[in-house]
Amino acid sequence: MKKLIQRIKKLLQRIFKKFASNSQQTSPLINSRPLETSIPSVSPRWESGLVLVCSQCANERSNSFHLTSKSSTASEDLENWLKSRLKFEGLWGEFRVVSTSCLGVCPKSGITVVIVSNGSGGNSPCLIVNPRSDVYDGLRLRELLYSYIKQNK
Repeated sequence: MKKLIQRIKKLLQRIFKKFASNSQQTSPLINSRPLETSIPSVSPRWESGLVLVCSQCANERSNSFHLTSKSSTASEDLENWLKSRLKFEGLWGEFRVVSTSCLGVCPKSGITVVIVSNGSGGNSPCLIVNPRSDVYDGLRLRELLYSYIKQNK
């Protein structure tokens, strides 16, 4: 059995060596002309900021009252509030609020919000917003988050 395993290992090593040497040479099966490298791009309207709200955080149903019979999650409530607030102040085109799947932070009680802006220089703040805590240092938590979004313009 040991001899069989050794022979299989040697065979695999030869295959890998042959594959590696062939990949460095031009294969007749691959077209040798250069690939088209330009990918179309656009300048989005939301250049000031993109706000990512994790839809997986705080998946419990919200206690807030809605006119519709459908109940929403705390992250949906936060996302909808941010959208409404940006529209109210005429900043909706400049900023965009988007729900996203798991961002890998997974706080025990809170919603992960990432603010991506041109002025962030690659450092996008990742905030944890607790939907149960309405007040932080005397300020309404949602208002504090909103001012932070505007500040990162």
